Amino acid sequence: MALLKTESLQIFKIKEFRLFVMARFFMTLAIQMQFSTIYLQVYYEYSKEEIVLGLIGLTEAVPFVITSFFSGHVSDNFYRKRIILLGVIALLMGALLLYLNVEPLILLFKNTGIIALFAIVFLFGIIRSFLAASLQPYMSQIVPRQFYTHSATWNSTAWHTGAILGPVVAGLVYGFSNNARLCHLIEVVLFLLALFYIWRINHKGAPEKQEKKESVLEGMKVGLNFVFKNKMVLSALSLDLFAVLFGGAVALIPAFTDKVLHLGPEVYGLLRTAPAIGALAMAFVMAVYPPAKKAGLALIWSVIAFGVFTILFALSTTYWMAFAMLFFTGAFDNVSVVVRHSILQLSTPDNMRGRVSAINSVFIGSSNEIGAFESGATAKLFGLVPSIIVGGGLTILVVGVINKINPKLKKLDINRLQ
Repeated sequence: MALLKTESLQIFKIKEFRLFVMARFFMTLAIQMQFSTIYLQVYYEYSKEEIVLGLIGLTEAVPFVITSFFSGHVSDNFYRKRIILLGVIALLMGALLLYLNVEPLILLFKNTGIIALFAIVFLFGIIRSFLAASLQPYMSQIVPRQFYTHSATWNSTAWHTGAILGPVVAGLVYGFSNNARLCHLIEVVLFLLALFYIWRINHKGAPEKQEKKESVLEGMKVGLNFVFKNKMVLSALSLDLFAVLFGGAVALIPAFTDKVLHLGPEVYGLLRTAPAIGALAMAFVMAVYPPAKKAGLALIWSVIAFGVFTILFALSTTYWMAFAMLFFTGAFDNVSVVVRHSILQLSTPDNMRGRVSAINSVFIGSSNEIGAFESGATAKLFGLVPSIIVGGGLTILVVGVINKINPKLKKLDINRLQ
């Protein structure tokens, strides 16, 4: 605990970081609540087919991937605070439209039904690409280099705290009110709070001076070349990519809750938040014992454990067993998240952070949504439980392949990257 007080908590002396963490928390809380509500609306009001749940993820992933490389160029050439502010305002407008869509006194989109939900998800994919390319580099600008590992840990803690509360609130409010109106109204308030905290940060996030003016295509090429030539960065990204892609069981939780556990939407929120609770618990462990000296081994074993507990989740027959298995998937997934962010922060030149963050988002962010579609499609073809088991098994297999390609990964010491 002395280590926690003397090193990890020192970062909170930086006012800009405190405001950033608060903004990240409220933004995550709103986004997680919004998507949990949309999943519940789609499943309980329109279709109980797993493939439809998977299509939600694909609807976000397609625009996200298409715009991500351009968003990286924008992040490296414009004020990042301004990009983030515009992104949160756009998310706020989306939440307001979702509320108007279900408000019986207004019924702005009376005959749009499920189309309105998918339209908002599509727009969110575009917005998220710009936020993903700007948030991490912006945090790197307001935090001294020696605090990068701690900033990654606390940033992850803020994200996972929001991710814990969002689905719980959505599940409880939706389950007991039997409609999405109050859920979307709460989201509007949460986005307003995120906007308030971002606005108060004084640092503008000015772009680093480029040696020469690059076009969007040239910038994309430079960012891709950097990632694919840096074996440590590429290996870390690839591990997370395939783990999330194949282990995307989270998207199937509404169906698993209904068809395997035979429980209602109010329980969905609690089960959906189990991975985030596990991640938060692991974040506090890593705040005291950061995975630095043996970062490579921690990364490899955490992804293996993620795959194992994904399989055990599929075999769960009771609520508490399912909750526990999801808890451990989140805990071990957070180890890989912190190690990956630390590698990216310490290995990436300042003038390339936006582009590399965008590529990171394509690798990791889009794989969540594409993984959701893969899980939904596999569940449609082979059944709900077998699809989750196969996903966990493929995740473990990928670890062996990456370790074979880059055996130096398991010897990675983050301290040497300082």
